[in-house]
Amino acid sequence: QVQLVESGGGWVQAGGSLRLSCVDSGRTRSSSVMGWFRQAPGKEREFVASIDWSNTTSYYARSVKGRFTISVADAYTVSLQMNTLNPDDTGVYYCAAAPTFYHASDQSRVDSWGQGTQVIVSS
Repeated sequence: QVQLVESGGGWVQAGGSLRLSCVDSGRTRSSSVMGWFRQAPGKEREFVASIDWSNTTSYYARSVKGRFTISVADAYTVSLQMNTLNPDDTGVYYCAAAPTFYHASDQSRVDSWGQGTQVIVSS
């Protein structure tokens, strides 16, 4: 099973930026697609973005498109650059591995999860 480790969360003021990273610590890349989800307090976990390891195709939730960029940073790391953050972006961000983009967009179909990293955006 893929072992995912996130980093890069923290506190930032509205309008600021953060960069999250997710490492496949087992160096398996056994899943074709990597994604990010987030969960705000009292809300369900929601899809944020996904990308394939070839770095050629990516998808974004409507709420983050144009502000967030997902990319393959190296052979075992996927990053999420988050710009123009607002308080609605606050939550725990989870890295996910899935066999296809279809699976990566649905939390019930994800193969593996990271432990999550907290992002807090203050107004």
